Amino acid sequence: MGVITAPMDFNEEELYVDLRPMTGHRVFLKCEGVNFAGSIKLKAASAMVEAAIHSGALTPESTLVESSSGNLGVALSMIAASKGYRFVCVTDTRCNLSTRRLMEALGSQVHIITEPSATGGLLGARIDHVSALCAADDRYVWLNQYTNPANWKAHYHTTAPAIARRFPHLDVLFVGAGTTGTLMGCARYFRDSHHRARIIAVDTVGSVTFGGPPAPRMIPGLGTSVRPPILDESYVDEVIQVEEADTIRTCHHLARHGFLFGGSTGTVVSGATNWLSRHDAQHLTTVAIAPDLGERYLDTIYQTNWVQDLYGGHLLRSEELTIDARKP
Repeated sequence: MGVITAPMDFNEEELYVDLRPMTGHRVFLKCEGVNFAGSIKLKAASAMVEAAIHSGALTPESTLVESSSGNLGVALSMIAASKGYRFVCVTDTRCNLSTRRLMEALGSQVHIITEPSATGGLLGARIDHVSALCAADDRYVWLNQYTNPANWKAHYHTTAPAIARRFPHLDVLFVGAGTTGTLMGCARYFRDSHHRARIIAVDTVGSVTFGGPPAPRMIPGLGTSVRPPILDESYVDEVIQVEEADTIRTCHHLARHGFLFGGSTGTVVSGATNWLSRHDAQHLTTVAIAPDLGERYLDTIYQTNWVQDLYGGHLLRSEELTIDARKP
């Protein structure tokens, strides 16, 4: 692909990183951030916008609105700018500053929620704000990534088939769980195609997605404070939860090898490494999906003061940055 006319036309689908030199385990990392939106969310954003246009819900007079911790907001900002739509992203205080500035540079409005709702945390408060905007003005069109089937269908038709073509004998697939669009799309595809791959969901400690107790989380991306309606756990073979400290260790460990990935990717790699260390995986073919790159985390995960203030000064010591494959 040499010439494009819209930013959505470029999305590298076939890039994998062999993590064995960095983790000691045979796992291939599918890099989904090599596009102008910088993350896997470009796929869901494109699919949901096209579905809204096809259904007639989205017209030239419409204003797109969506709740996002960051990456989907950037993807929708890019698409809205390309197609001439107005877009309002409703995010919260955990959204990285660089991400907010990027959305604004693309012409979007960013509403920042600072107070959590009584039952749904910051995510619940974001959804309440979106609902209020839609109730006040019928020109607002909420794509609703949490319930929109186009979210998971995007990965059913692109991400999962691409993995199956490259690794026809795949044994284990590690997928991060946010809205669970990627997880559900991939899991449904492999189930429907009668593929033997085991689907391992990777979540963050403090997320309620799979029924765990809620707790504060500072890294945006994976995890939720409201269970995603599109999640169907019958498609998931196992769930791994990762502490945010381990996410940070993994990101810095990969960066020491020249790969700057985002928080969601660090969580997925940490979960995959943990699982592989506890299983006889020498002869398994395993793939982990990397949702994002790391530039937008330079002020948080890769910023010494931010890490030390939240997690303690010991976390960035050189001996702490080695992935502990034995950690249960």
